[in-house]
Amino acid sequence: MAQEILAEQSLSSLLQAVTHLIKLPKLRMWLDFDAEADVLYVHFEEKPKSTHSDMRDDGIIFDYTGSRLVGVTILEASRR
Repeated sequence: MAQEILAEQSLSSLLQAVTHLIKLPKLRMWLDFDAEADVLYVHFEEKPKSTHSDMRDDGIIFDYTGSRLVGVTILEASRR
């Protein structure tokens, strides 16, 4: 069963995230989390090739191909 595979606390966190994820500008996305670096990568293309990035003061990086947003990188992801 799903409860055996995914702990109740993790399932609750996932469900809280769903309402926010579906509000993003793209409905198809790929997520990768690097636990050692504490970085979450959200890609709006399967294999994005960014041409440039803009980093905000809060450690969020927007990756673009031309003027098209192809991904978001969130530093210190577990602390947010």
